[in-house]
Amino acid sequence: MRKLLFFFCMLISFELMAQVDSTSNTLMNELENKAPAPEGKLPVKVFYSQRLINANTVEVLKKGYLEFKVIHNFGDIAGANGGPGSAYGLDGATDIKIAFTVGLTKNFNMIVSRSKGGSIVQQLYEMGFKYKFIQQAEKGQSRPISLTAFTNMVVSTQKPDTNTVNISEKHYNKFSDRQSQMLQLMIARKFGKIISLQLSPTYVHTNFVVPGDEKSIFALGGAVRVPIYKSFVFIADYFHSFRSQSSIDALKLKGVRLYDAFGAGLELVTPGHIFHVNFTNATNILENRFIPRTYTSWGKGQYRWGFTVARNFVLFKDKKKK
Repeated sequence: MRKLLFFFCMLISFELMAQVDSTSNTLMNELENKAPAPEGKLPVKVFYSQRLINANTVEVLKKGYLEFKVIHNFGDIAGANGGPGSAYGLDGATDIKIAFTVGLTKNFNMIVSRSKGGSIVQQLYEMGFKYKFIQQAEKGQSRPISLTAFTNMVVSTQKPDTNTVNISEKHYNKFSDRQSQMLQLMIARKFGKIISLQLSPTYVHTNFVVPGDEKSIFALGGAVRVPIYKSFVFIADYFHSFRSQSSIDALKLKGVRLYDAFGAGLELVTPGHIFHVNFTNATNILENRFIPRTYTSWGKGQYRWGFTVARNFVLFKDKKKK
């Protein structure tokens, strides 16, 4: 944890010393609604980042760009495991994700990440792809929404559980048992120059689950972004999972109760990077885990704060772009 905090401080120091490049100026101009072209001919940037608290957004990285992202969830702020004894969760890390996103084409991104894992299944590697079909355009155009699809595959590399009496989620008999897949469709719209809304129908399939649980789960997510003052923005997202009553009852018999994931926080847009301060009851960061496996509740004080910091770099220049 000390190494991670040291790295985070070094990254912030680097950002403060770095000169504002053309990409940064563009970002700040968009935030302040300084349009570089005539009105009615610009695409609408619904969100300013590719992720809010728990939810991905419809935005994709430009061709030739690399995004480096760190997401960190601390321990419980309150409840049985929180309070001053754990420095309100700062002493622990429930999950950490380090991700790289590459813009392969104008609308197509590839994502590679490594997550610690916030529950019994840990050491998670992710390979994902994100494609934007439609980008909202300003008034006078025929594109009232943005539409993006995201899919991934996640693999756990941790040692399998050999207990044959109480079978856990990591009782891997074969390699496919370590895998899960997710497919998500994001539909978003920015209303005027203020509020951005998004709906995220999501399908998660886990190859191996405990007896009585469901392998395939459908969830519906929602997200909102509302500017507060200049570069300070309120963000929030929520996911509700649709389960059969039989699986809910089977998990209750094992002493397991599941909750919907809800997160809220602040987005700070600065020259060079976007920084999020997050509050959420989800321990896991990956959709493959927090959608079917959120055990903690806001009502019991089992929520935590964390942060997300993202920085863009230019890998190669788009020769077709003038």
